[in-house]
Amino acid sequence: MLGRTAIRLAVMMFIMAFAGIAQGQDNLREYFNDTASKVKATDDPSQKREILNTSFEKMSKALNTVQSSPLISNDDRTGIDRVKIILKDKQDELVGLNGYERVPDAQLNAFADYVVQDMEQAAQTVTISLVALLLIIIIVILIA
Repeated sequence: MLGRTAIRLAVMMFIMAFAGIAQGQDNLREYFNDTASKVKATDDPSQKREILNTSFEKMSKALNTVQSSPLISNDDRTGIDRVKIILKDKQDELVGLNGYERVPDAQLNAFADYVVQDMEQAAQTVTISLVALLLIIIIVILIA
C-alpha cells in the first residue's frame, strides 16, 4: 500500500513539474509576444527599435539576476548562458553590431515576429528548470 502511494506521488510530481515548466515557457513566450504587439502597434521606426531594445535589456537583466542566484543549478546557469547568447545576437542584429547588418526600418515588424519564433525555439531546446523560469518571469515583471 505504501509502495503504491509513493509511486502515485512520484508520478504526480513528475506531471506537475512538466506542467510548471510549460507554464513558465508560456510566460516567456507571452512576454515576447507582447513586445511584438507593441512594435506592430507603433508607426515610428525609432520607437519600434526602442521597444525591442528595452525588451532585450529587461530580459538580459532578469537573466543576469537569476543566474547569480544561489537557488540556480549549474545546468540552469548553462541554459541561461545559451539564452543570453541568443538574446545578445538579436540585440546586435537590431542595431547592426558584431558583424550583423542593421535591421532595416521597414522590416522591424517582421524582426519582432522572428524574435518571438526564435525565443520559442530556444525555450524548447534549452533546458531551464521551473525554479529558474519562475524567477525570470518574476524579475521581468518587477523590472517593468
